[in-house]
Amino acid sequence: MGVWKQGAAWLGVLLALLLGVQAQAQVPLIETYLDDAFPASGAPGMAYAVVKDGAVQSGARGEVLLGSGEAVTPDTPFLLGSISKSFTALAVMQIVEAGEVELDAPISRYLTEFGDGPAGAITIRQLLSHTSGYSTLQGNDRHLDRTGSADELAQSVARSAQAGPDHAPGTRYEYSNANYRMLGRVVEVVTGSDFATYVETNILQPLGMANSFVSDGQDHPQMATGHTPWFWSKRAFEPGRTHRINAPAGGIVASANDMALYLAMMMNGEDDILSAKGKAMMMRPASPVSPGYGFGWMLIAGGETAYHTGTSPGVETQASMAPGERLGVIALVNSGSGFGVAETHPLTAGVAATAFGLPYEGNSGQMARFSLFAMLLLAPLLLVACIGWALKHRAVLRAKRKGRAGRFSLWFPLAAMAGVAVILLLVVPGLFGVPLRTLLIYLPDAGLLMIATAALGLIWAAARLAIAYSRAR
Repeated sequence: MGVWKQGAAWLGVLLALLLGVQAQAQVPLIETYLDDAFPASGAPGMAYAVVKDGAVQSGARGEVLLGSGEAVTPDTPFLLGSISKSFTALAVMQIVEAGEVELDAPISRYLTEFGDGPAGAITIRQLLSHTSGYSTLQGNDRHLDRTGSADELAQSVARSAQAGPDHAPGTRYEYSNANYRMLGRVVEVVTGSDFATYVETNILQPLGMANSFVSDGQDHPQMATGHTPWFWSKRAFEPGRTHRINAPAGGIVASANDMALYLAMMMNGEDDILSAKGKAMMMRPASPVSPGYGFGWMLIAGGETAYHTGTSPGVETQASMAPGERLGVIALVNSGSGFGVAETHPLTAGVAATAFGLPYEGNSGQMARFSLFAMLLLAPLLLVACIGWALKHRAVLRAKRKGRAGRFSLWFPLAAMAGVAVILLLVVPGLFGVPLRTLLIYLPDAGLLMIATAALGLIWAAARLAIAYSRAR
């Protein structure tokens, strides 16, 4: 019997070593990939971790803050962005398993501000699966709606309840931060604890995520500073600053090593902070309306792969898992992608693909995005030149007002430039699912060029008319 125990112990050690080798095998490939991809991205820094059957390997490059000389490590906390939704979903599933919340109960049962209106019939399951009817724009239009007060999450949710969803609940999938802010508020009301305290006490601490916390509106200098694109460079965005209002949708802060612990828990098939059945449910399609989304996780092939990306001002992240292989990877970058310039998406996507042994096809569409950015860059210069031409050739413009064709050529540019302004200031931000003021946070250079083009276009068209109908001296 003693010999059997000794053999079993040695077998356990051997298995642990083999699992460690499997995780380590991914790291040299990732490092080789990053040798070219990291400098090309222009990102100040990044960290990553790979977990295979519970064994973790990690790495990091660059600086916490551009020019600071402080190195990023696998223990440096990064703002996770929308990966945070999986934490909120996990918190909800914990109180579901505790019998305090029902997945198919209406939200009005837990949040009285939703009353008996259309929004009150939205279920917890619909919020988890982004089928509530709240739109992407509704989820993003409060990005700057921050008061700094302790109850700003409650205030935001109350406003969403009053506005109601853009679509009938349960009829379509549309990703919206509003859903997870509401879920965060449900956690607060049901448990009697603020969202940050609940998550830290019931998720982060039990998993040993010592370098992780929830955005609480305070400054945390240990965080990696986000950097937003500024033409061909990067500039720091709110160093160390956190905001409470969007914590359930995008405000968890965690390190690469800590996220490896989190992914390992999600894939271990054990009952711990959540039952194995509950974890599996989170990584299955939530409803026929949302076949590609579970509870806080995006899904491929019905859940063979679960992943989520995160985009915060100046930070991009990605977490991916293959639960059947018990393989997971996390990539954290303290830089936002430029619009076709110094894009950081190849870092997160490339690291994930390399860890899974998949070919990475590169940053498709980058040239098209760069061409659009170049057009935005040249447009204001061209319009300034056109204004100068109009001022110099007044007689030519005045002559146009005499004929029908000439008058059309004078007035049409004003209508055309008004249309261009609407497209640049309303339509294009809408394609990103955000208002212009939010787009300016994420893409300040492209947003500034859009405003300059719209404004100078209208000035040029108006100046032509003013000159044409003015009296010659």
